Amino acid sequence: MAQQPIWPGSGSAVSGSTPFGFYDDDSDFQTEAPQFATWCARRLGYPLMSVELQDVQFYACLEESISEYSAQVNQFNIVDNLLTLRGQPTGSNFTHKRVTNTFANTIKLSQEYGTEAKVGGNVDLKKGSISVTSGSQEYDLDALYANVSESGEAIEIKRVYYESTPAIQRYFDPYATTGYGTINLVQGFGFGDYSPAVSFTLMPIFEDLLRVQAIEMNDQIRKSAYSFTLTNNKLRIFPDPDKNRTLYFDYVVKSDRDDPLKTEMSGSANVVSDYSNVKYDNMQFTHINDVGKQWIRKYGLALTKELLGIIRSKYGTVPIPNADTTLDGDTLRSEASAEKEVLITQLREMLEQTSRKALLEADKDEAEFLQEKLQKVPYPIYIG
Repeated sequence: MAQQPIWPGSGSAVSGSTPFGFYDDDSDFQTEAPQFATWCARRLGYPLMSVELQDVQFYACLEESISEYSAQVNQFNIVDNLLTLRGQPTGSNFTHKRVTNTFANTIKLSQEYGTEAKVGGNVDLKKGSISVTSGSQEYDLDALYANVSESGEAIEIKRVYYESTPAIQRYFDPYATTGYGTINLVQGFGFGDYSPAVSFTLMPIFEDLLRVQAIEMNDQIRKSAYSFTLTNNKLRIFPDPDKNRTLYFDYVVKSDRDDPLKTEMSGSANVVSDYSNVKYDNMQFTHINDVGKQWIRKYGLALTKELLGIIRSKYGTVPIPNADTTLDGDTLRSEASAEKEVLITQLREMLEQTSRKALLEADKDEAEFLQEKLQKVPYPIYIG
């Protein structure tokens, strides 16, 4: 027997009756769906008016309404949290979870600066060398080194130098046990006639570090025998080397530094990269609060009104004895469209008011107001 396309007044079993079955295992949805169908039918005029919808159509509208609510909230959460979530495993599900802002992206950015400042970073600072010969001033580092040691990869020179006696060896006198060495050591420290043992006990370690740095700075600025220019990895030394020696340089391979897919957590298909692969699933109806459920009911009613309008719009008029009657399909569809737009706008505005930026600004305003209020509180008068 064919089903009668008129709402009979009550719904049948829900599980397996929705198009996608998103909420077949959600007990709250199974309880809500028949109640929702009855409520919508009555809002559409039942039992005084016939409602040309079946129970499964009400259930489909409820499923779509929950999915729309979930999509709106999840879209907002993705945008609000994307900076924090980028680089996280795509297998991590963030639905119904609080995402805490971290310094991960700030640290990664500081690592890029660290590479350029030679104080850290995640790009290898490599060391190379070439042999310079007496009487020759110009050297092509690409031809002499990069094309051989880095397979033609472009390199960027960070520092050029030749080895000198380490500052630490000139700081600690190997002959300190002798009388002459002890005098040199004490005078080198600027300790006068004090015992070096006592002085070491009293002086903080940063004094040692500062003195080593001073020796290295002195070597670079006042005692270096050579200077150079470096243009497009073409090295020119001044003056002509007086003898054959080895020249060292620190460098980075440009592709290691500049390729964004070679940095940490990049170039992998298994990490969050953009809006499209952040894992936010459909929210379970059970976990949505009553405020959200009320929005879902209203949006679901608009969907059922829209569906009923589509059905009634199949025929613009219906003949009756001695006249024609006009159906209200277009009116229902127009009303449904306006109601949906209002509900979506209200939800988005509410979500914007709860964004991370908005909450921080509200917290700032509250703190400033409290500070201003406390300034007006009179100080207590002390009576001894």
